[in-house]
Amino acid sequence: MIIGSLLLEIYIPSARSLKDKRSVVKSVLQRLRNEFNVSTAEVGQQDRWQVAQIGVVCVSSDGQYAQEQLRAIVDWLYAHRPDLSVSRAEIELL
Repeated sequence: MIIGSLLLEIYIPSARSLKDKRSVVKSVLQRLRNEFNVSTAEVGQQDRWQVAQIGVVCVSSDGQYAQEQLRAIVDWLYAHRPDLSVSRAEIELL
């Protein structure tokens, strides 16, 4: 069993309050769950208006598949959420 984790740090320039930020983050988390069948959560930077850290985890029997799926998530964010800027994306396989 391979566990793949992805730590994303995103910049949300349109957020002017924590309420704005949470609305965007909640939307991103739900879309990633629906599109990729992964587990997601906001894992850090919860008190900053325009920065969010998101954790994504997938489980697979194939390490290459897990890594490709996590890379696809980063690509999907670039393609489908141009309003966000991905400042950090770290993939780790366990």
